[in-house]
Amino acid sequence: MGTMPQRRLGPFTVSAIGLGCMNLSHAYGVPPDRATAVRLLNEALDLGYTHLDTAFLYGGGANETLVGEAVGHRRGEYLLASKCGLGPDATGKRTIDGRPEAIRRTCEEALRRLRTDVIDLYYLHRLDAAVPVEDSAGALAGLVAQGKIRGYGLSEVSAATLRRAHAVHPVAAVQSEYALWTRNPEIAVLDACAELGTGFVAFSPLGRGFLAGGLGDVATLAPGDIRRGLPRFRPDAYARNLALLDGLAAVAREAGCTPAQLALAWTLAKAPHVVPIPGTTRIDHLRENAGAATLSLDPATVARLESLINRGTVDGPRYPESTLAEIDTEDFA
Repeated sequence: MGTMPQRRLGPFTVSAIGLGCMNLSHAYGVPPDRATAVRLLNEALDLGYTHLDTAFLYGGGANETLVGEAVGHRRGEYLLASKCGLGPDATGKRTIDGRPEAIRRTCEEALRRLRTDVIDLYYLHRLDAAVPVEDSAGALAGLVAQGKIRGYGLSEVSAATLRRAHAVHPVAAVQSEYALWTRNPEIAVLDACAELGTGFVAFSPLGRGFLAGGLGDVATLAPGDIRRGLPRFRPDAYARNLALLDGLAAVAREAGCTPAQLALAWTLAKAPHVVPIPGTTRIDHLRENAGAATLSLDPATVARLESLINRGTVDGPRYPESTLAEIDTEDFA
C-alpha cells in the first residue's frame, strides 16, 4: 500500500493530492469501460489517495454508483466527497436546485448509490440564485445533525457567500477551479477559507489537461467533450495558449519532474489548506499525479511559473458567458 503526504481539509485529514472522479463518467469524451474505471479507483487507494470526489451531476448519479460499486467495500480507506444542487432534472435538463427538500432527497439517493451510510463531505455544487444560501446551508447542517454527512462544503462561491453560510454552520471546504491559468480564488476566497478554518479544494488543477501538455490539437477532442465549448480551447485561442507550455516544460526539466507534476506542486505551494483533485482515466497519470505530493517548490520557482502563466498571458475566459452566469465566484475586473 502506498502512502502520500497528508493535508488538513477543514476538519478532515486527506492525501495531499485527491482524485476527481468526474471523467470516469462525464464531460471529457468517451469514458473508460467499467472494468478500467474500477481498476483505476482501486489503484488510487493502493497508491495512497484518500480523497475521492464525485457528484450527482456526473452522469446523473452514474459516477456515484460507480464509486459505490468499485470501492464501497473499502469505505474506511478514503474521505468520500459528493455534491448536490446541480444535475439533470426528470427531463434530463441541467438544473440548479438548492432548495432544502431537494438537498435532502439527493442526499438519500446518493447514500444508496454510494453504498454507504455517511458521506464525509457533501457540497452544494452551485449556489441557487433563487434560494438564500442560509436555507441551503441549514439543510446541509441538518444532514450533519442526522449523521448522514460529516461536513458540508460549497462549490464556486464568493467569499461573501462563504461567510453567510459559515454563520449558519461551519463550512468544511470550498471547491473551485484553481490552476496556474485560473487564479480567481486568489481574489478573496483562499484568504477567507484560511481565516475561517475552511479547506480549499482545487478542481481542474491541470487546466483540464492543458498544463499536462498532452493535448496538442483540440481538433482531436471527442465530440461532446466539454472543452469544445470552453473559450480557451477554441482553436485560435488554444494555439496561442500552447505557446506558454514551452516555458512550463523548461521549468519542469530543471525541477526534474513532468509539467503536470509541476502544475500540481504549484497548487500545493500556494497555501497549506489547498488540496488539488486532478482527474484521470489512466493509471500511469494517476501515478504521475501522486508523485507531485512529494515535490516542494521554492518561492523563486513559484514566481517564475506565475510570471509565465497568468491572466495576462492566457487567451480567453475560463467559461463561456452562459456558464459564468451560473457561478458566484469572484472575477477579475
